[in-house]
Amino acid sequence: MTLSYKARRRLSLLILLVGLPLYIIVAVNLVAWLERPSILVELLVYVVLGIVWAIPFSFVFKGIGQADPEQKEP
Repeated sequence: MTLSYKARRRLSLLILLVGLPLYIIVAVNLVAWLERPSILVELLVYVVLGIVWAIPFSFVFKGIGQADPEQKEP
């Protein structure tokens, strides 16, 4: 299933404005649940979680910063 350019832009906006803040809350609560580990472990957890969230959505964000390929040039 391929999404149109407009659908991918809308979905990426939804992910960034709603999904990412929720993911940050979950990540912070996960580290708090670990009962404040050492700073290096905490940093490692945040780095790993910061990379992992974007992997499933890479197809959505690919090419979003470019001009709409379906739009004709004037």
